[in-house]
Amino acid sequence: MPARRLLAALLATGVVLVPLAWLWQASLLPATYAVTDMGIPDDGRGSTGHAGHGVHAGGRSVETLTGPVGEPADVDVELVVREGPAGYTLNGTSPGPVIRAELGQLVQVRLVNESVADGTTLHWHGVDVPNAEDGVAGVTQDAVPVGGSHTYRFRVNRAGTFWYHSHQVSHEQVRRGLLGALVVTPPGGVGTRDELALVHLYDGTRTVNGRGGETHVDAVDGERVRVRVINTDNAPMSAWVPGSPVRVVAVDGTDVHEPGELRDVAVEITGGARADLEVVAPARVELGGAAVLVGERVPAPAPRPVAELDLLTYGTPAPLGVDPAAASRSFRYVIGRSPGFLDGVPGMWWTINGHTYPDVPMFTVAEGDVVRMRLENRSGDGHPMHLHGHHAVVLSRDGVPATGSPWWVDTLQVGDGETYEIAFVADNPGVWTDHCHNLPHAVEGLLAHLMYEGVSTPYRVGGPNTPE
Repeated sequence: MPARRLLAALLATGVVLVPLAWLWQASLLPATYAVTDMGIPDDGRGSTGHAGHGVHAGGRSVETLTGPVGEPADVDVELVVREGPAGYTLNGTSPGPVIRAELGQLVQVRLVNESVADGTTLHWHGVDVPNAEDGVAGVTQDAVPVGGSHTYRFRVNRAGTFWYHSHQVSHEQVRRGLLGALVVTPPGGVGTRDELALVHLYDGTRTVNGRGGETHVDAVDGERVRVRVINTDNAPMSAWVPGSPVRVVAVDGTDVHEPGELRDVAVEITGGARADLEVVAPARVELGGAAVLVGERVPAPAPRPVAELDLLTYGTPAPLGVDPAAASRSFRYVIGRSPGFLDGVPGMWWTINGHTYPDVPMFTVAEGDVVRMRLENRSGDGHPMHLHGHHAVVLSRDGVPATGSPWWVDTLQVGDGETYEIAFVADNPGVWTDHCHNLPHAVEGLLAHLMYEGVSTPYRVGGPNTPE
């Protein structure tokens, strides 16, 4: 009898441990891999492939998808990055220097890594650059090692508020200050006073352009001032203007069509997103722990209003320039969470369409496709979803159609329980990251890719390349 009980115990243990061991083994990632060889290909037409079957071998390399070559740059910048005990700096400051350009100009940025031990890159958040200029380590380039350099060249084809940041060990390097602003204006400017408010948390202190507390902007009474708010952190933040009117004139680098005047309304700006606010001096722009004071005799501080702006209905309709009803590809991006293993580590991991990384969708398109994507969040937390290389228009939320100005985004907050329908044109060939911009969530598996047929990458994740 004791022997039988021992055998039964061993069998019961095996029933539990053998599947766990298989799941552990199946979750292990190669030491290095091309993202095009991972995941489950999804062509958006009802067909899916098998995990690990690369569908992009051969064809054009991302190395060839560059910005203009041989033309003189209109804006030429060198950024020297350094790592120190307090964090990262670019040319000795954090945030780094503001890069300013006019619509249509050619921007050239030479990144020099003086002392960032893990290597680094620069990603141009919200700028639809050619794929080779996107700055994702292991996908569009190798991380720049200490003593190395890399030059980015791209023509800015959209006026608006953007920012740049590392995409190598990004959850750490961005949090610790490896970032800066990029502002693109129409020739001659925007017609009003133009001010920047880059918001970042340094060790828990909310700052504007690297300074805590209140930031003062000189303006005469009655003067209109555009305040470009950039949220460089992982979580959503709110902006509001107590006691004064405000208009949201642009979102994620796209102008709002006929924006109406708002009062006592909070504007949510999710992690990575931007909102351009037009105020009339004197005005106070509250940023949840910091503030921008425009002019003299500004109103007193006030708590966040209960009412919140709904961009689904704000502004007035205008032509989209794309017909979502004519979409040739349709995808689902269902965000969940479940226990399991990720690269051999047990935990609660984010899932996409029911699978953990790397067995997540590899969304496949061809150049010229009109693409629809349904984003569903069943994960218990909100996520700022960011698609590189493209802007998408929001069609609906929870089945309610958009009725205001076309709401173009590159970073969209998808709250827990929410469902969004978006559409975009596949007009920028490459291998593009599509991930949560709460960057620790990307590390925990909330990351997929949008890949164009016939495009491949010679770069590999692993080794010196750790994009998330």
